[in-house]
Amino acid sequence: MEAEIVIPRPWSLTVPWDDKQDEASRELLVSREWLLTNGNGGYASGSLSGVVTRRYHGLLVAALPAPLGRIVMLTQVSEEIRLPGGEIVRLAGQESPGNPLTLDWVNRLIEFRLESGLPVWRYRVGDFILEKRILLPNRQNTVHLTYKLFGGEGTARLRLRPFMHFRPHEGPVDQPMEGPYQITARGNKVEIQPLKKSADGSNMASCPPLRMLPAIGPGALVLDGGSCHDIFYRNEFRRGYEARGEVWTPGYFRFTLQKDQVASLIASTEDWETIVALDPEQAWEAEIERRRRLLCTADPRAREGPAAQLVLAADQFIIAPTTRTADVARAQAAGDELRTVIAGYHWFTDWGRDAMISLEGLTLITGRSTEAGYILRTFSQYIKDGLIPNLFPEGEREGLYHTADATLWYFHALHRYLQYSGDRSTLKILLPKLVDIFQHHVKGTRFGIQVDARDGLLSQGAEGYQLTWMDAKVGDWVVTPRRGKAVEINALWYNALRLLETWVREERGDDEAEEIRHHAEKARSSFNQRFWYEQGQYLFDVVDGERGDDPCLRPNQLLAISLDHPVLEQRYWKPVLDAVARTLLTPVGLRSLAPESPDYKARYDGDLRARDAAYHQGTVWAWLVGPFIDAWLRLYPNDRRTAYGFLEGLIPHLQEAGVGTISEVFDADEPFMPRGCIAQAWSVAEVLRCLVKTEH
Repeated sequence: MEAEIVIPRPWSLTVPWDDKQDEASRELLVSREWLLTNGNGGYASGSLSGVVTRRYHGLLVAALPAPLGRIVMLTQVSEEIRLPGGEIVRLAGQESPGNPLTLDWVNRLIEFRLESGLPVWRYRVGDFILEKRILLPNRQNTVHLTYKLFGGEGTARLRLRPFMHFRPHEGPVDQPMEGPYQITARGNKVEIQPLKKSADGSNMASCPPLRMLPAIGPGALVLDGGSCHDIFYRNEFRRGYEARGEVWTPGYFRFTLQKDQVASLIASTEDWETIVALDPEQAWEAEIERRRRLLCTADPRAREGPAAQLVLAADQFIIAPTTRTADVARAQAAGDELRTVIAGYHWFTDWGRDAMISLEGLTLITGRSTEAGYILRTFSQYIKDGLIPNLFPEGEREGLYHTADATLWYFHALHRYLQYSGDRSTLKILLPKLVDIFQHHVKGTRFGIQVDARDGLLSQGAEGYQLTWMDAKVGDWVVTPRRGKAVEINALWYNALRLLETWVREERGDDEAEEIRHHAEKARSSFNQRFWYEQGQYLFDVVDGERGDDPCLRPNQLLAISLDHPVLEQRYWKPVLDAVARTLLTPVGLRSLAPESPDYKARYDGDLRARDAAYHQGTVWAWLVGPFIDAWLRLYPNDRRTAYGFLEGLIPHLQEAGVGTISEVFDADEPFMPRGCIAQAWSVAEVLRCLVKTEH
């Protein structure tokens, strides 16, 4: 008899706030953001208040084939409802240049929640409750906006005005408008198409049209001549970018609503047949069911509470990329699928390092080992000169390879995948490439990445390149160059050698494994001789660097303990962990540099140069809590309760910044304000992995 499958209840997260009349509390609704993704790299995002504050905000940011990349197709829809007595209520607004932001409509907001990760707003308007839901159907560049009226008597009239500015999502907000726009209306179906190139040379005329359809309820488009509106993007101003830009509207859609009736507007770049295949209510139910299945297949320890929310958040980063159409075709021809990992929203693309660090938390803890295999085989197709790509630039087909650690993390990710899946066939396919990686590193490959034959340690560094995860660069300034023999690079190198030795021994026999074993033994001996910093009782961050051995106290040394094959001798574990915990540990992750350092920066804020100067010079990284907990449990294997305590400060963060997900970084000093991307793959992955690992 088969065991009964218990379907987890839908996870709901409701964001509380204080007295909405209080200006500071109302401002929280502007600073907190929501995010939806569509599984192909596209997304929708905005502030809880409805105010657009970033260049990346939009109700439809479509992921289109190269060279277009991700394009902001629909920036916002303003909502206005006329009550039966004639009162007009606005439910959205914008900040405009020179005019203070008014948030009068926020007083009508009675609830914001994530229902199985999907955003829902409820407003009190007169005697009615108006509920708004937003949905991106999976694998479509489509958004559904659905409104339902509860309570009250009589007929209300809803007016939805779309605003748009077709441009790359990372393009400046002051980029000139793409007019003239061609508007085609057939019945209630509307198509809007830009007719010329962008100011930056990208051909917006090659975009598919934005198709709009009032799908439920008697809706119609009223063209009122088209107009441009100036808005102020406050987050762009804070980050040192141009913050004033125009959006354009062709007119508005009007609906009539009575109690329990629904109005819905669809916007999409898909063909009409795809758009009308499901009405918005059917699409909502299909997506809720898909998300319930995500929870059902996840580790049983991750089906409730904050871990369940992170299972849903993890889904946002796993994509089938639409930009590399030729690669998709080649993978499918071979009976495989192309999958990759978006490193963070809103501005990151897929990065090799981030994908490999995140793989276990995003795909294995969540029961998606098939997709983990797709990701590993996808990246293997791009191996060149013994390296996997560091990243794929927005809208590009070719990757960039300036990384010394992404390839070494690949071994770690593959090992975890094999532990979960037992997929020896993938190992057999990849083994020749893994041996080739080893050989390239021994003899030397690009960017000065090469084993030093004298001590067996891996050195890296080339003028003008940032090759480790501490990779900030402004113009020609590499903020943390770390050229030489970096501590985490050599911990990863040793771990990769031991894993490869085992795989080669199992698949090819002892003789071929012997050379790899010799390199591993030599590297371990040299590591423990060279990296121990006696005066500080921790590890050097870099040895044989441009300025000799670097005693800066950084979290990178944790990998010498935390990986499956720790390179550091056990006698050093406790002093290293004590030094890191005492100086770098915070409630939301680990500082990237000790506060005593003269280069320490307390805040990650300001323009690009100021932010990059702080990026790895104190700024707290949430993902580092993963290696810290792994190291802690290696030293104290029976103390999961204490290890869980290192995560507790991140649980309230699920209701801050990007609601339902985890930010990229935090300020180094209290109150540890969230910064950077509102949703970061390795932050979500490592916290989820450790929540499961420390369950007690």
